[in-house]
This record gives sequence, C-alpha cells and structure tokens, in this order.
Amino acid sequence: MRATDLSAAIEALVEQRVPTFLWGAPGIGKSSIVKQIAKSKDIGFIDLRLALMDPTDLKGIPFYDKESHTALWAPPAFLPREGRGILFLDELNSAAPSVQASAYQLILDRRVGEYELPEGWAIVAAGNREGDRGVTYRMPSPLANRFVHFEMDVHVEDWRLWAYKNALDERVISYISYKNEHLFTFDAKSDIKSFATPRSWEYVNSILESSVSENLLLETVGGAVGKDVAVSFLAFCKVMNRLPDINTILESGSGEYSDEVDVLYALSTGLVSAYLKEKDDTKLQNLLRYTLGLKSEFAVMTVQDLQRNGVSMEHLDVFGEWVEKFAYLLE
Repeated sequence: MRATDLSAAIEALVEQRVPTFLWGAPGIGKSSIVKQIAKSKDIGFIDLRLALMDPTDLKGIPFYDKESHTALWAPPAFLPREGRGILFLDELNSAAPSVQASAYQLILDRRVGEYELPEGWAIVAAGNREGDRGVTYRMPSPLANRFVHFEMDVHVEDWRLWAYKNALDERVISYISYKNEHLFTFDAKSDIKSFATPRSWEYVNSILESSVSENLLLETVGGAVGKDVAVSFLAFCKVMNRLPDINTILESGSGEYSDEVDVLYALSTGLVSAYLKEKDDTKLQNLLRYTLGLKSEFAVMTVQDLQRNGVSMEHLDVFGEWVEKFAYLLE
C-alpha cells in the first residue's frame, strides 16, 4: 500500500481509535507517516520503542498502599494522562515476547495495571517484516488479532512529493526521478551494510549540506546508500553543471533546451524546486512558457509536480496554451 493511501486510512482509524499495525522494510518512513498524521491533526505524539523496554517499564512498578493494604502499580511517567494524540508503539515485534505480552491489555482494553489510556488517544504500532533480517519475534496470534494490519510499499512519486515538501537537495530529487530503482535497494539476502532507502537518502541530503570535503564525498555517501549507488549519484551531480540558467528562465520565460535525458530530469526538478522557494505568478507564467518548448514528458512532469505541491495555475493565460499543447498526454 502506498504512503498516501496509508496516511488516509490510518488517519481515519485514528479518529475511531482503532489499533493499527504498519508493516514494512527498514528505512521506508513508517514512523514518519504516523508522526506526520499527528502533526497535521495538531495532536500529541508519543513514540515508544518497545524493543528497548522490560515488561515492568510498560506496566509500572508495584508499591504498597497503606490505606487499602494492597499492592498497586505506579504507571510510568511517559504514558499520556490527558488530551488527544497517537501512542506509537514502534518496533513492537522486535520486543521480547514478555514485553509484547505486557502490551496486550494496553492495546485491547486501553489500560495496563492501574493506568488507563485517555479517551482521546489512539494506538498505532509498526515493525519490520519477519523476512527483513531485523531482530523480530513472531507476533502471537492473540496480539496480532488486536490490530488492523497494513503493509507499506515504497513508491517513488510519494517520496518525490515528500522530498519537495521537505526541501531536499534538488540533486537528490533529480537523481531519484532519473533512477527510480535507486530509491530503495534493500535486499534481505545480502550482507551489505549500506543500502539505499528513503531514510538513507535523507542522510545523503544532510551530507551534502555538511562540510564534508569533496575528496571524502564518495566514501561518505557510499556509507549511506552503498558504493555503487554513490558512484552513480555523484556522476549524475555533474549534470547540474550542464543546466541552463534556471533564474533566467524564471525571470524571462526563455532559455536553452537540451536533448539529454539526465539533464532534462535535473532541469525539471531544478525548476520546481526554485519556484517553490519563491512563489510568484510572474515566475510561474515564465516557467510555463518555457516548458512549452520542452520535450512533452518533461513539460508534463514539471507541471504535475507543481500541482502536487499545491501550486494553482489555472488562472494564468499561458496555462490555457499549455493545456492545449499537451492535452493529449493528460487524457
């Protein structure tokens, strides 16, 4: 299931406080999706890594109550006491069976020991699949039956939309647009420690923003996404030197054109990224006018990327001309 559909489904179930479990390979953004849902709804978000806990961490510590002459459980301070939010149980199936067992009551009855989860809080859990070579324990059927289960797929268009919204380096977005297969290169049968995932491309973005010297770039990027992918990515980065001047295009609506596919991918991404940093109707009109001379698939890709990022252009005269020229590709 792709990320956009997952977000919509999980958000609806959070409203109804139905426990959900999100399965997927490592590094594909499972926790990011849940955190983004909480942020968009302006509600609380608590991330619990159950794999790092003991059973008593969740249930609390027993103490003697003088008045009732009984033993009570002092619930942990990290559990919510009021308001609305999402209690995210990450790496649930990586937790020891005894810890999973202590989560039974919290997930089904919304309480554990003396603690009761506030009415406004929903439970969402996540974990890697058993075949992903992570540390996992088979989830007992009674616990599994307490969730609605989803499996997350890696989808390039969803990732590109996220990358634009989070202002990732245009070199990274351009490269993944050009080499879709390098967004996710994880192979459960391989012993290679570095491989490309949406998470590791975030690391590459941070590396490009850091002070790492150029002579160390290959080894550093390779440590994030693997040596072969790093070689290909850094070779692609040199394409940026062959781009026409993007500022000139946005200011005048004219510029040079290229027939090279890698240059066109980089150019399309560069135009969208530059416009999103400084939105202006005049620049948008110039951008659209320039795309009238682009190869059709790249003209359409550029405009669709802008629209996916919430850019409205129907009010511009040049957009009517654009639609008339490329309508056959939009059917």
